[in-house]
Amino acid sequence: MRRITMFDTTLRDGEQCPGASLEPHEKLEIAKQLARLGVDVIEAGFPISSSGDADAVRRIAETVKGPVICALARSLAADIDAAARALAPAAKKRIHVFLATSPIHRKYKLRKAKDEIVRQAVWAVTYAKRYGKDVEFSPEDASRTEPEFLFQVLEAVITAGATTVNIPDTVGFAIPDQFGPLIGAIKERVPNIGRARVSVHCHNDLGLSVPNSLAAIANGADQVECTINGIGERAGNTSLEEVVMSLNIRRDYYQAQTGVDTTQIYKTSRLVSSLTGIVVQPNKAIVGDNAFSHESGIHQDGVLKHRRTYEILRPQDVGVQESRLVLGKLSGRHAVVARLKQLGYTLQSTEIDRVFEQFKQLADKKREVFDEDLSALVEEELPGVAETYKLAYVHTTSGSETVPTATIRLTKAGKTIQDAACGDGPVDACYQTIDRMTGLSPELVDYSLRSVTGGTDALGDVVVKLRANGVEVTGRGTSTDIIEASAKAYVNAINRLLARSARLPRQRRGRRSGGRGRSITP
Repeated sequence: MRRITMFDTTLRDGEQCPGASLEPHEKLEIAKQLARLGVDVIEAGFPISSSGDADAVRRIAETVKGPVICALARSLAADIDAAARALAPAAKKRIHVFLATSPIHRKYKLRKAKDEIVRQAVWAVTYAKRYGKDVEFSPEDASRTEPEFLFQVLEAVITAGATTVNIPDTVGFAIPDQFGPLIGAIKERVPNIGRARVSVHCHNDLGLSVPNSLAAIANGADQVECTINGIGERAGNTSLEEVVMSLNIRRDYYQAQTGVDTTQIYKTSRLVSSLTGIVVQPNKAIVGDNAFSHESGIHQDGVLKHRRTYEILRPQDVGVQESRLVLGKLSGRHAVVARLKQLGYTLQSTEIDRVFEQFKQLADKKREVFDEDLSALVEEELPGVAETYKLAYVHTTSGSETVPTATIRLTKAGKTIQDAACGDGPVDACYQTIDRMTGLSPELVDYSLRSVTGGTDALGDVVVKLRANGVEVTGRGTSTDIIEASAKAYVNAINRLLARSARLPRQRRGRRSGGRGRSITP
């Protein structure tokens, strides 16, 4: 099975996406993650373009081990010299030189004849070879270059020592039925093509960058140049994750594979999105929020019965924890019951009927019904949650020179209990104290505070989410004192955990919590 070289240009072409400028330390962080992802080549930047880019390439060359570190250069001495200086510390390095070859670029941009283009391309490769054996050459706008002239240029640069020849679809003009055969023709018509790796670099102006790249692989391409999340100039570049997973899932067709650790894909996608500020669209293949989400009742029922009915790849394969059943107006009873079980509810048939009826009414009013909504529906339809503990008193002390301490008084079954503990702040001190008094240590998953009204005497509304034994609950508390509201919310959530625990099957009770290690049975 052929091994396809994955050439990642997120840090060079990807950064050309408007608004995606990265600082050198951010480029280094992404490069380290790309190495963990297992790409073969990292194009770290275009050193002549700015001192910051040169610095980023140098830092990556010094630090990142494993992949080949590459730098871009025009077919000019100053560019090639700058690339070589930046790459000097790298254990494995490549200089990537380019020169436009299409008629429109020759006439309007370069104002050069064909023979001048050939001479300059050969000179650039020869000059770059002074700095190392690994030299890549790209005939810019190759997809709009006359095939016979393209073959001539490629033969000449390979003779000069190019080890990789890259065929760019610079403006996303190509279509798969033409681009694939072009690669096949290069493999057949360039006499010395066996001495170089054939690469492709496709842009997404017509939404065809991935199909063109896959067509190229099917016709013999050895390397694909791509970016994380498909970011790049204009409409972007070939998406690395889409090519990798296409080869992975359809290995039967392409008979090709990569060295990418696919479980690192989602993490890498989110890192690039965070540092560039470019949000991944929800319906983006492989890494979008909806890639493993199902809302249709028919789809949800199928996935629950057998995953492969509606999922051709496992979410875990790309580093996503699990598929998500989005509960909305299209969801069916099967999905709602499954989610209730995941939340820890074991309901009787008549109880499920009532909850599902209320669910459908709510789903008609809002786009998505969340876990908290389901919990609220259950607790509204079923007998109320017993108040095992009730907050009777809270007092805290804190300050810049004071250890935050909380004194809490609770009542349980008519008896009063009191304790005190320290924490990182007054709210944490309250929660540490309540944990000690109840003998529970759930994991605090989320804490939010909002003002119900305006003014300095506004009512504070605190919502906390706790998790223990795989069960999550939400508690709410309100008060004009946000410390008291926080304590109320925590006690409310503790009571819900205890009530939920009583409803769980016996074998699940007393299991270790997801927090600090105690059971949640009272």
